[in-house]
Amino acid sequence: MLSVDALTVEFGGQTLFSDISFVINEKDRIALMGKNGAGKSTLLKIIAGVREPSKGTVSYPKELKVSYLPQHLLLEDNRTVFEETSTAFSEINEMGKQIEALNEELTVRTDYESDSYMELIEQVSALSEQFYSIEEINYDADIEKTLIGLGFLREDFTRKTSEFSGGWRMRIELAKILLQRPDVILLDEPTNHLDIESIQWLEDFLINSAKAVVVISHDRAFVDNITTRTIEVTMGRIYDYKAKYSHYLELRKERREQQQKQFDEQQKMIADNMEFIDRFKGTYSKTLQVQSRVKMIEKLQILEVDEEDTSSLRLKFPPSPRSGNYPVTAENVGKTYGEKRVFANANFMIERGEKIAFVGKNGEGKSTLVKAIMKEIEHDGILTLGHNVKIGYFAQNQASMLDENLTVFQTIDDVAVGDIRTKVKDLLGAFMFGGDNSFKKVKVLSGGERQRLSMIKLLLEPVNLLILDEPTNHLDMKTKDILKQALVDFDGTLIVVSHDRDFLDGLITKVYEFGNKKVVEHLEDIYGFLAKKKMESLRDIERK
Repeated sequence: MLSVDALTVEFGGQTLFSDISFVINEKDRIALMGKNGAGKSTLLKIIAGVREPSKGTVSYPKELKVSYLPQHLLLEDNRTVFEETSTAFSEINEMGKQIEALNEELTVRTDYESDSYMELIEQVSALSEQFYSIEEINYDADIEKTLIGLGFLREDFTRKTSEFSGGWRMRIELAKILLQRPDVILLDEPTNHLDIESIQWLEDFLINSAKAVVVISHDRAFVDNITTRTIEVTMGRIYDYKAKYSHYLELRKERREQQQKQFDEQQKMIADNMEFIDRFKGTYSKTLQVQSRVKMIEKLQILEVDEEDTSSLRLKFPPSPRSGNYPVTAENVGKTYGEKRVFANANFMIERGEKIAFVGKNGEGKSTLVKAIMKEIEHDGILTLGHNVKIGYFAQNQASMLDENLTVFQTIDDVAVGDIRTKVKDLLGAFMFGGDNSFKKVKVLSGGERQRLSMIKLLLEPVNLLILDEPTNHLDMKTKDILKQALVDFDGTLIVVSHDRDFLDGLITKVYEFGNKKVVEHLEDIYGFLAKKKMESLRDIERK
């Protein structure tokens, strides 16, 4: 269906990857994996046609439709959400108008025997065949279903897209791609701006309605649920596994062990031969044997063992100062902006040492309640912080509080105390600031890099109530595992706002669900909560 042939990408004399080839078949659902900087996003852009390779080609039939969702969008427009999403069908509408115009021309022309008239008939026939082969869709209903699936409310449909944040605008672009039903969908980190319900809706769509899909994602549960094939980009080449992500990890481990065994055997053989050469190089009777072995070693292709992140860094928060028994108590807490009620009558008590998750659709009040706990906003009701509560807070705007004139290393070195001071470089490496990156000034870092740096800083502060608002958005899987283990070991109280089911699994023991202007407590872990929600929604369907 789509063929990638001998692709090579070079940057300033360095090769990112070389001579890679693979085919994307109909119904393939591929996870593109590899460490940060391996070239995954570059490869996706080349397949999408928005970037040229140094060598090689991407080829597919002219009628094949490829759609690409990048990590970052730059959109400016004055359309409403519904109008912008409707542009997904602009090509089809344009085709209909073109057929109409050509038919109109055929009715007024009288040169029935001319070549141009025959060409016009052929053109109308070809276009009509293409137009009527497109599955008939109730456009408005399909748009509505897709937008609601991605978390929009009906009242959002008539709002201008300029009123929405980048994350919500990304959802509009995603809706347009899904509605076009392309032959190949390319998605770069699609879940970063989605809540749990929207991610589950997107999973169902990709599994049941999409054709071929290629996705880059650090959301392990999402990748495992939707993909059937894994292509790993590593050390300038690719490995193609007909397996979903979790199975690929096992196969990859076996492959690396085999490589290591072959490498060790080759190194032993080289050492044995070098010992023979050194021992007999002046012995006349052994001259031919020595020369033969020298030539063999010169021609030998040295085996490589694929790189692996061997960082076994285990972060530990500093010991928590002891807080009161109930770090946070809420009595009839609510928040209203003008006439818009976000939520009301929230009542709960969070016990010392509890680890809980705030989940629910975006805009239902999760971050609002966090801001209320932080005393950043006024609210209804009474919110009480317990005795000796010391809060560590990570929010999406946390990066703006960093000193821009310090380097990455200085930023962390200034707050590191005790044993961790000897591991600052390892810590920075685990959060993708290895090597020369640690000497970059904060002012030149991207938004995602600043977020990661803020997270490291938070890990070093002695607090007893940690509040994390979407902490995993800019972290790769290895780094998320390091952070998750540190949070599991954390001896204080944790409130985490997250849509990452795999990250929450095994970390939290209670869920507060935000929705329908309420905050509801669930005494289950994340998968227990999701199973319960699914049962409730099935019962709702049966009742209807």
